[in-house]
Amino acid sequence: MTIDELRARAGVRKQTCAQIKKMIVSRLDLPIEPEWISDDQPLFGRGLELDSLDVLELYVAIEAEFGVALYDSDMSVFGSVSRLADSVNPALRTAPAAVA
Repeated sequence: MTIDELRARAGVRKQTCAQIKKMIVSRLDLPIEPEWISDDQPLFGRGLELDSLDVLELYVAIEAEFGVALYDSDMSVFGSVSRLADSVNPALRTAPAAVA
């Protein structure tokens, strides 16, 4: 993996995470700025303190915004913004050559 490939992948991840943060704040009407959410901040518990109704809203929002259907059997994708980014953007999961 070259440095340019790493930079490209980091840029895609940063952009996807920013898009997810904006979606979370907007869809859940949270009284915070999207930039206040860190990529690895837990979405439940001590993190954003989301609940099961929030997850349902995020399922709908993710499918509408990213065209990706998440299945409820894998709740770990809601562990953080970074985990959601890996789930909604296949370029972050594939070999670096696929990221261009």
